[in-house]
Amino acid sequence: MLPILLMPFTARYGWQGHVLLALVFNLLIVQSIRTLPVMPGVPYARLRQEFFRGIGLVGSIGLWAPVASGEWPGGSFHAGEMVLLSLFFLITSTRLVRVLARVPRVNGQVLAGAAAGYLHLGLTGGVLATATQVLVPGSFSLGETAGQQLLLDRLTYFSFVTVAGVGYGDVLPANAVGERFVILLSVASTLYMALLVGLLLGRFIASEEVEMLEDEELGPPRAPENSP
Repeated sequence: MLPILLMPFTARYGWQGHVLLALVFNLLIVQSIRTLPVMPGVPYARLRQEFFRGIGLVGSIGLWAPVASGEWPGGSFHAGEMVLLSLFFLITSTRLVRVLARVPRVNGQVLAGAAAGYLHLGLTGGVLATATQVLVPGSFSLGETAGQQLLLDRLTYFSFVTVAGVGYGDVLPANAVGERFVILLSVASTLYMALLVGLLLGRFIASEEVEMLEDEELGPPRAPENSP
């Protein structure tokens, strides 16, 4: 939640805002790399882990470019950095789902992982929408307050509104590229929620059945026999 809550402040303080944004996203990247383990039984697991770490490392370094120059250097660099971060967060969400699929029982950590995957999906949509807007200007109509907000902050808000299916209408797709982006994001969020709810519900039912079987096998406690 930290990047979502702090992004409005990064739009107001210029160079200090760029530093805050880079620190917060670097923290998120480092935490994602530390938390997600190497998946056993997956082909080229170590290679995939190194690729995952490499994307996160390059993306975290790229976030410091506007800190050094005072602004994002060139549209292509800005778009490339957003695409790289989108790929990292997308892989993070996918790996979270794979981790959740292997847990035997539903507990607090599993629910926290599910919530983290949902937040990563919203952040990925916002970062990828920013890359789309930079590569294809005019893909989104940003509304009257667009000049007062960081582009990433505005489109992250749009991403979570789309994922939640709320649709306030203050930020809208403005051409075919933006419309296709909304379709893909809506389908991805619907599939994530459907798969996640089915997965957690199945694990919860299985856990309850195991506990019931264990209780039946143990049976009621026996009363102590009186000695002669």
